Amino acid sequence: MEILDCSIYKSIRKMDTYLFIPCNAKLENLPAPLLKRLGKLEHVMDLSLSEQRKLARNNSLKVIQSIKTEGYYLQLPAHSQPISR
Repeated sequence: MEILDCSIYKSIRKMDTYLFIPCNAKLENLPAPLLKRLGKLEHVMDLSLSEQRKLARNNSLKVIQSIKTEGYYLQLPAHSQPISR
């Protein structure tokens, strides 16, 4: 069972928008357009993810895969469009 420790940040500018990144990652290493669109980020919590972990709005495996390939996972409000890079 793979476990990924991540930090979750919420966007102050974009309501109900959350950014998941590895615990050891630095925000300044994320794509500049992403950070610009999200504005100020506030740390919400750290979380250990595994395939068995239930998340309220996401499939944990999808979150883990995105973090591993993209370096982050962006959770948008249900009615929003994805933020392009």
